[in-house]
Amino acid sequence: MSFLPIRVLVIEEQPFKRLIATRVFQDLGCEDVAAVADGTAALEMLARTGPVDIVLCSLKLQCTQGLSVIEDLSRGGFLKALIICSVYPANLHGALDRMLSMHGVKVLGYVDTPVRASELGPMIGAFLESVAVRRTDVSNSINLKWFTQSELKRAILDNEFKAFFQPKFNLVTGAVDSLEALARWDNPSYGLLSPGDFLPLLNSFYLMDDLFFALFEQGLMVWQEVLATGRQLNLAFNLQAEQFSNPQLVTGINLLIERYQVPASCLTFEITESGLLETSPAVLESLIRLRMMGAGLSIDDFGVGFSSLERLCQLPFTEIKLDGGFVQDLDTNAANRAIVSSTLALGEALNMSVVVEGVETEKQRQSLIKLGCVHAQGYLCARPMSANRLLLWLDSQRASINNV
Repeated sequence: MSFLPIRVLVIEEQPFKRLIATRVFQDLGCEDVAAVADGTAALEMLARTGPVDIVLCSLKLQCTQGLSVIEDLSRGGFLKALIICSVYPANLHGALDRMLSMHGVKVLGYVDTPVRASELGPMIGAFLESVAVRRTDVSNSINLKWFTQSELKRAILDNEFKAFFQPKFNLVTGAVDSLEALARWDNPSYGLLSPGDFLPLLNSFYLMDDLFFALFEQGLMVWQEVLATGRQLNLAFNLQAEQFSNPQLVTGINLLIERYQVPASCLTFEITESGLLETSPAVLESLIRLRMMGAGLSIDDFGVGFSSLERLCQLPFTEIKLDGGFVQDLDTNAANRAIVSSTLALGEALNMSVVVEGVETEKQRQSLIKLGCVHAQGYLCARPMSANRLLLWLDSQRASINNV
């Protein structure tokens, strides 16, 4: 049996069910599985041993309230993902998922007792696919708070931060529509780090513009290389709403696209919905200037923020990116189907393209096609990849489509 490098904690009051859950995880290859009877014991244990990757827990604990336990574990940084050992109505699942995500907890799914390998296996697989699993021993954990502002700035200047690229694709034909540039840090000590590891620190040191322009320039060079192969793809970059308040942002973008001779019409700038609650005149001016240049604007993670439809109509967006959380259970969740259908209709009415994120399975692809969706992004097509790998992947992808 191959062992999975993840740590699991089972919180279950009944000894027999606790034993079954522990053995199921072990049978699935989890090499480090601990089990306790209640939330108090869990907090005491994790304070000694350090955090775990996955917690299996009921929200109906008798001695302690299950939700309070999860909040305490999250506040202490003791877990990455949660499997809830309780079954509720589908609309309550969605509300729980959203509430727990606000605490930084990813809900992998819901299971009934006694737990079964057929249910836990896919959830563990989803966890391994969605995060870069590292040992979470306190002695080996990454503590980026040790980095100073000057060290981070030097890392940007030394090109340690790399642009990785994830395709957006046509659900019907499989062809690549465009590319999204994503940040990775190739740190000499810690290896390849994902945005969640370093973006909060860069943001606290006001280095987000430095990072953006480093990735933007890398992206423009890759765009030229792709163009040399005979393909002109749209290229998307992520920005925080507050970055648009800097009047030099658009000026810098314009200088670079002139230098690399990339048409602005081939660029899209993605802004998360949650950052658009308040739009200052300076932010609005930058958005308008980009649109006047010919660039596209995308509202990212649509559906998980709190911006109004009025605001969506007021701002000059050209694309809606629907959050991937709405596609996870399309066949069984009527509310999610309604949200996807409504967003597609909204995009058509406002003359905006709609891209659905988080498409990971063929079943999801077929469901979205039935709803009228065309454009998507997710692991079903490709994971984020380095520039060198992207060029090879695009060649092989085009060849496979031509051979169909």
